[in-house]
Amino acid sequence: MFAHSLLRACLAAFALAGAALSAEAAQFNVAVAANFTEPAREIAAAFRARTGHEAVLSFGSSAQLLAQISQEAPFQVFLSADQERPAKAVQDRLAIADSRFTYAVGKLALWSRDPALVNGDATLKSGRFDKLAIANPAAAPYGAAAIETMKALGVFEALQPRIVQGSSIAQAYAFVDTRNAELGFVSLSQLANTPEGSRWIVPQALYNPIRQDAVLLAKGRDSEAARNFLDFLKGPEARDVIRRFGYEIAAP
Repeated sequence: MFAHSLLRACLAAFALAGAALSAEAAQFNVAVAANFTEPAREIAAAFRARTGHEAVLSFGSSAQLLAQISQEAPFQVFLSADQERPAKAVQDRLAIADSRFTYAVGKLALWSRDPALVNGDATLKSGRFDKLAIANPAAAPYGAAAIETMKALGVFEALQPRIVQGSSIAQAYAFVDTRNAELGFVSLSQLANTPEGSRWIVPQALYNPIRQDAVLLAKGRDSEAARNFLDFLKGPEARDVIRRFGYEIAAP
């Protein structure tokens, strides 16, 4: 009898604890630059396991996401692929100024499904390919970095007729992945789980650093879960994920 009573008491306690967690857990929306898709998914899953809060992720180019934010999309957090668009969100009073910080520094890579095609900058200078994929440089910082790299190497004018543009870095990756382009400039993070093919990690000297900023949006001002997510993004667990996907962590 005592054992049964104790069991019932324990089950009731667990039920109450679960109800409390459910009541406290919150859902919020995060706009995420396409290059950060996989690490964002891992970080959101770890955050949910730790806190019970659910980050609902939406992906796109930084320009597309900012346009949606300016059109009243229900995002509480913005993880951009650059610094300029979070700064613009702050300027336009769409984001909270003192919440902005650099969560990752991205790296550019030249990648092909062909294991013998990519051999450093010589690949670009040889021109032994028909199509080169990049992200739209006006919408995606990795596309702008690709243009900077080609200009620094003195090959942009020669290669310009062969360039195919994706709306985001995710689409540029897809062009190469499906062999609709023999090679392309992608984010190094996109190759973390793709050992196939050949690649060249572009030297940082050839393009401006891709500093990726996060910011709390005005719609997230009163969301404790959104604020906690940004704090989690600065912590060791999230930073381990970020480094594992090939990003650098900016100095404070």
